[in-house]
Amino acid sequence: MVTTTDKKLFLGGRLKRLRRDIGVTQARMAEELGVSPSYLNLLERNQRPVTAQMLLRLAEAYDLDLRTLSADDPGGGAGLEEVLADKMFADLGIGRHEAAEVAELSPGLAEAVARLYRAYLDRGRMIDLGAFERPDGTPAVSSSPTDWVRDLVGSQRNHFAELETAAEAIVAALDADPQDLGPAVRERLLERFGIQVRVMPVEVMSGSLRRYDHHRKRLMVSETLAPASRIFAMCYQLGLMEAPDALTRLADRFAAPDRATRQLLKVFLDNYLAAAIMMPYEPFHAAMEATGYDIERARSRFGVSYEQAAQRLTTLSRPGARGVPFFMMRLDAAGNISKRFAAGPFPFSRFGGACPRWNVHDSFKTPGRIVTQVIETPDGARYFTLSRTVRRVSGLQAGLEDELVIGLGCELKYAAKLVYARGLDIASPVTVEIGPSCRICERPACPQRAAAPINRTLLVEEASKSVTPFPFAR
Repeated sequence: MVTTTDKKLFLGGRLKRLRRDIGVTQARMAEELGVSPSYLNLLERNQRPVTAQMLLRLAEAYDLDLRTLSADDPGGGAGLEEVLADKMFADLGIGRHEAAEVAELSPGLAEAVARLYRAYLDRGRMIDLGAFERPDGTPAVSSSPTDWVRDLVGSQRNHFAELETAAEAIVAALDADPQDLGPAVRERLLERFGIQVRVMPVEVMSGSLRRYDHHRKRLMVSETLAPASRIFAMCYQLGLMEAPDALTRLADRFAAPDRATRQLLKVFLDNYLAAAIMMPYEPFHAAMEATGYDIERARSRFGVSYEQAAQRLTTLSRPGARGVPFFMMRLDAAGNISKRFAAGPFPFSRFGGACPRWNVHDSFKTPGRIVTQVIETPDGARYFTLSRTVRRVSGLQAGLEDELVIGLGCELKYAAKLVYARGLDIASPVTVEIGPSCRICERPACPQRAAAPINRTLLVEEASKSVTPFPFAR
């Protein structure tokens, strides 16, 4: 949160976060900005406002988009607020603004508290299941590899400049039209690395969608995969072969806590690289800006799936060439979230699912159609969202598919750039109020509430029935 008093900007937490992200000391940053370390220290502690001249120095020194410093970013505060909503902290009376202030001034501390809380929740689940050790007798890890990688990706705003650079070098070597990338990738795998690509029957793949035989140098892809997914599988293998050093350096830098988490991180990083090969940054960004972020046009131009294009939209954070900062969620009919990425503020729960009032759930009723909505979170922030179903091949047998929903969104102020918002009255749109997961949402009289808020007392009366199944004291 940026505190504004008489037009003064206090950005201490953001400066700390920037310095942490680029990996420089306070003394080094002070030198690069042409100020004393003591002055920079005062700025980071919010004891001095950031001047316009300092903003310009930051933008020049680190090629920053000033939106990343001056725009509100509720992410850290929302996560800490969610933790502090637990009933164990009820007597402390910590308000939303206090949580936001702590997250702003000490983002690392806020993240540490969130990780500790997740470990506490996971420990409770293990107690319920009677599981304290792995089958081999080693202690169970309190935070899952998926959670660790998801938090890391969120801290990087799902943008990895080294992988973008590596992808551009690979694309230049391929010298192929994006609409006809498959043959070029197949040929490069064969000529440079001696790897043959084979499309195999589902019976041979034994439940796998992609498998690389290191000894025979053969990449096998399932016949159940759509053309875009087959190309992605080939780009994934090409990324492993062309840029192993870049992938290893990034994995080493982020220092995963165990082997399983490191392996999951490397898979994510190579998936990112494969997407960047299929949709190179500059052409993809230019196409999105020119077409009003028309995802169907991107699918045709780059030969990708709707989900691939949607996920790529969340990575457009290159300094000097930023796109609309989207967030994305993928969920199934039961509400389980299997993907969650954000280039901009992400207003949803870190420890639960999406609000049932967000019409992302209604997309299952209109398969293949894009559904839009303007939503408002409890802090008053408004977002434009679009959702539609996609189908995912199971790989177990031909024709067996899962239906999932992809939900995309951005702050309402960016909606004017989107083809999907044409005709929308952005100044006074029809807005639906949503909340985080039900267990921490404090919106009253919600008929779709699925659980009582954990930090409020239930008010159930025999003589009356409320519109919500879980009425509570405010």
